[in-house]
Amino acid sequence: MRIFDPHIHMTSRTTDDYEAMYEAGVRAVVEPAFWLGQPRTSPASFFDYFDALLGWEPFRAAQYGIAHRCTLALNPKEANDPRCTPVLDELPRYLVKDGVVAVGEIGYDSMTPAEDEALAAQLQLAADYGLPALVHTPHRDKLAGLRRTLDVVRESALPVERVLIDHLNEMTVEEAKAAGSWLGFSVYPDTKMNEGRMVEVLRVYGPEKVLINSAADWGRSDPLKTRLVADAMLAGGFTEDDVDLVLWRNPVAFYGLSGRLQLDVPTAQEATHEGNSVLRGGE
Repeated sequence: MRIFDPHIHMTSRTTDDYEAMYEAGVRAVVEPAFWLGQPRTSPASFFDYFDALLGWEPFRAAQYGIAHRCTLALNPKEANDPRCTPVLDELPRYLVKDGVVAVGEIGYDSMTPAEDEALAAQLQLAADYGLPALVHTPHRDKLAGLRRTLDVVRESALPVERVLIDHLNEMTVEEAKAAGSWLGFSVYPDTKMNEGRMVEVLRVYGPEKVLINSAADWGRSDPLKTRLVADAMLAGGFTEDDVDLVLWRNPVAFYGLSGRLQLDVPTAQEATHEGNSVLRGGE
C-alpha cells in the first residue's frame, strides 16, 4: 500500500513519526505553511520558516524514505495580524521555488475583512504563478465559511477546479462537490472526521477528487490516520484500487496541477554529526 498524506505539519512532529509513517506505507507528504502556536512578531519569522520547509524538512524526510513538498502562504489566523501581512509582498519570490506545489493554507479562521483580503490576494497569486490553492475552511460556522470561500473563489482568477477545499465534513461536502472543487478531509483522534465517518462519506459521495489527510500538528493528532482510513475502507468493502485512488492518485493529480510535483527521494548522507542521529546537511 502506498500513501500520500496531502496535509501534514511535519515541522511539529518527531523522527519517530517519520519512521512509523514509512512503516505504515506513507511515501510522500505535503506540508502546508501554518501558524507557530504563538503569534509571530514580524515577517522575518516567515522567511526562516519558509526556508525550512524548502530545505531542512525535505532533507529530514528523505532520511526516512519519504518525499516532502510544501505549500506556502500567509495562513488565515495570522492574516488578522498587521505585523504579519507584509509577508504577502514577499511571497512571489518563494512561489517560484520548485518545492512549492500550491499556495496554502489560505482561507478563513474567523471570517474577518482582513481574511477576505488575504484570501483574495493569494488566490490571485496562485493564478499568476500557475499554482493550485489549498483552502482552509473554518472550524466554526463551517457551512457559512464554505459558502463565503466559494464566493471569493468564484470572483477570483483561479478556477475552482484548481482549488482543494480542506477540513470538509458531512455538512459541507455536498456543496463543495457541487461547486467542482477538490475535496479535502482531515481525520483526527477527537475532532474533525474519524475513520468510520470518512468511509460513510466515501460511500455516499464516491472517491473521485477526494483527498484524506491527518493534518497532524502541535496538538492531539495522529500522523497514521491516513493508514487507518485506508484499512477502514478495505474493511468497509472498498477495493484496493479505491484506496490507491484516494490515498495516492488523487493527491498526485491535485498537486500535479502545479507542474512541479516530483516524488523522488534523494539519497541521505551517511555521516552523523558528533554522534547525533539527525544527519547534517551540507553548507
